[in-house]
Amino acid sequence: MAATADETEEHTAAPDPEPAEPRRPGRIAQAVSVFGELLITVGVLLGLFVVYSLWWTNVLADRKADRQADKVREHWAQSKDPGPGALDTKDGVGFLHVPAMKNGSVLVEKGTSTDVLNNGVAGYYTDPVEAMLPMTGKKGNFTLAAHRDGHGAKFHNIDKLRKGDPIVFETRDDWYVYKVASILPETSKYDVGVVDAVPRESGWKKPGHYITLTTCTPVYTSRYRYIVWGELVRVQKVDSKRTLPPELR
Repeated sequence: MAATADETEEHTAAPDPEPAEPRRPGRIAQAVSVFGELLITVGVLLGLFVVYSLWWTNVLADRKADRQADKVREHWAQSKDPGPGALDTKDGVGFLHVPAMKNGSVLVEKGTSTDVLNNGVAGYYTDPVEAMLPMTGKKGNFTLAAHRDGHGAKFHNIDKLRKGDPIVFETRDDWYVYKVASILPETSKYDVGVVDAVPRESGWKKPGHYITLTTCTPVYTSRYRYIVWGELVRVQKVDSKRTLPPELR
């Protein structure tokens, strides 16, 4: 019997196909995924190490240097012993001021070993050539080193110094005012002649009252050394108020 227009045909709906099981990644894909995760982890660890090396070590070194600096100034305030011998304490001999480096007052201690410089200070050389401390009044070279990155980075901006810029060393009794005479932007780390009494590359030909600043270069490396030489221009007595010399005002 024919179907009329009002009649509808019933259709049986086909069942939905069962979802296919996801394909498991092959061994190569799994290895690549694990390797990628390892790279990310290593990158994070390296980033944290950089933060520690270039920032947190500065914080720790500056804190320790500040405590040592307070001891030195307290010693100066309490000491009644005259003469240079009273200045060479176990805590430090004085403070270096270099306005062009914008690093404030830097405590100067004996020695240039990592153990000394990591305390956020500048150290004067005892080897291979012993520094001549200006308080002795003798001619010679007051040679200093400090880190350029990490652990206080007191000489980070050494490249900002220009010929004629002041370098001031403060002791209990005197301000020693130097002027930059010459700069050696790069030399071998084995060039020990830069700390001689009369450095051969400084331009000086005879003994005098000199100062030498040394640090690593390029920044964040220790491949070469950056050298700044200065010559003493005057000594100013420290008054009761410890009035800064004009170069530091």
